[in-house]
Amino acid sequence: MKAQLILENGMRFSGTLFGAEKNIVGEVVFTTGMTGYQETLTDPSFAGQIVTMTFPLIGNYGINLEDMEAKHTNLKAFVVREKCDFPSNFRNEMNLDDFLRQQGVVGIEGIDTRALTRVIREAGTMKGVIMQGEPSDEEVNVLMNSLDNSHVIMDTTAEQVYTLNETGRPHVAFIDMGAKQGIIRDLLKRGCKITVFPANIPASVIEEANPDLVFLSNGPGDPLDAPGTVDTVKQLIGKYPICGICMGHQIIGLALGCETKKLKFGHHGGNHPVKDLTTGRVYISSQNHGYVVDAKDLEEKNIAHPAFVNVNDGTNEGMSYVGKNIFTVQFHPEAVLTEYGHELLENFCKIAEEFHQEREEELAEEKTA
Repeated sequence: MKAQLILENGMRFSGTLFGAEKNIVGEVVFTTGMTGYQETLTDPSFAGQIVTMTFPLIGNYGINLEDMEAKHTNLKAFVVREKCDFPSNFRNEMNLDDFLRQQGVVGIEGIDTRALTRVIREAGTMKGVIMQGEPSDEEVNVLMNSLDNSHVIMDTTAEQVYTLNETGRPHVAFIDMGAKQGIIRDLLKRGCKITVFPANIPASVIEEANPDLVFLSNGPGDPLDAPGTVDTVKQLIGKYPICGICMGHQIIGLALGCETKKLKFGHHGGNHPVKDLTTGRVYISSQNHGYVVDAKDLEEKNIAHPAFVNVNDGTNEGMSYVGKNIFTVQFHPEAVLTEYGHELLENFCKIAEEFHQEREEELAEEKTA
């Protein structure tokens, strides 16, 4: 079925629908990954967005349910130059078209995705609609103006508190802002006990769990749409070590007094260079965010110092907080495409284990006093 992708600026791109056949509205972004389209499709950080793949052929190794980053997709639509209907891979369980249809997600192919990407790079991220046939400007405007992504964090967070690996150690209080399952899998591999909390959890509930580390995950949308989580972090600072990735990094920054700002077209993909300001080493990282922390005020006030910086545009990619047991990064250290990232996760666990040991020693001293 013929359809059009229509941007907020009036530009129209014609293509053919696949997957679910319906009209949708979302925020149009692009991702530069050459592989990993299944992880893109199931990453909750893309909730509410129309995702454009810059690589021209998508779906050639099919879909397997083992590599899902969430139980279901959260993006609004998937834009490709060409989809592969006959994938070849020993792990393949279904093709891209069948998967999107099963998930109720709109796909559109035959779009010049590189031309579309140039438009977004030059004009910035904007709203867009995918509509069947030749819709009128009035029909387009009605659907375009209906977009509201302020609820995407609550749409993707855990519905209730639950615990994984009950006998593990250290104990991580995992605040789910719309987490990729890859982060949880990596923490479990390191033996952690993980208690997962919804994004709107009060600090008192986390304190009752008595964790060794408070960890804030990635997630979709604007961190300013989660003021309750910011307040929770404020109350936990100084009581427990705190670490954060992506949205978690932004939430912690807000809790400590910095500001966040929206990027012109975001960082999405697995090939973003990040510089470690301590060692000078540059890593190729996996990223998926539309907002960044403005660290200037915190550095001037000697509250925090940048630990990592994006080589392409100089934006903040990680913070080290003065006199506080807090460490955060904007990129995804758990992702397969992130070099040296697993060492960062190992450091998070080491921070938690050291805190656990300190508390045990304090308890032992109290008993002998």
